[in-house]
Amino acid sequence: MTRTRIHNLSISLDGFATGEGQSLDSPMGHAGHRLAEWMFATRFGAPILGRKGGTAGVDDAFAQQHEPGIGAEIMGAGKFGPPDWQDDPDWKGWWGPNPPFHTPTFVLTHRPRPSIEMEGGTIFHFLDSAPAEALEAARKAADGRDVRIGGGATVVRDFLAAGLVDHMHLVQVPIVLGRGVRVWDGLEALEEEYDIEAVSAPSGVTHLTFDRKTRD
Repeated sequence: MTRTRIHNLSISLDGFATGEGQSLDSPMGHAGHRLAEWMFATRFGAPILGRKGGTAGVDDAFAQQHEPGIGAEIMGAGKFGPPDWQDDPDWKGWWGPNPPFHTPTFVLTHRPRPSIEMEGGTIFHFLDSAPAEALEAARKAADGRDVRIGGGATVVRDFLAAGLVDHMHLVQVPIVLGRGVRVWDGLEALEEEYDIEAVSAPSGVTHLTFDRKTRD
């Protein structure tokens, strides 16, 4: 059965998954790279910044789970581009001609546009849809594999609130951002729906996994 998964979602101690002031030059706002440095230091993450090598410990083991078994991705407008990217008909995302998804990728936006086929198997589809409708489309495209909710924080929160997430890997980073977009707002008692495990890493981050409880 197709599952809905979230991987490598980094948040600050005060619950922010992105900083304030996102722009073309600052995709994560004032947070910069601080939320993702744990991942960029791993074998999985180092190539994202054009680095070689990387660590092979706990952080890498969790980060590597991002890819296997994924057949489609859903992301929000803020992950696809800076504010008002919809005004630029030539904007095709942050990632260049060969984005790292290599699957059908559904971008949630109130201003849809025609689909864009990129190198490496990524096809961007643009939907103005509620979470359940977007997930139905992504599941069809995933062809039996899992669907990844790629972010940002608002999209993750909406899918959690709708009860549509089966597995979530969240990484608590020991920094305080103070402002930005929080994941937890409106998700009171979320822990009642999931079995939760925590693993502390030498890097200082804590890996939290949420797996939906089995109903009797």
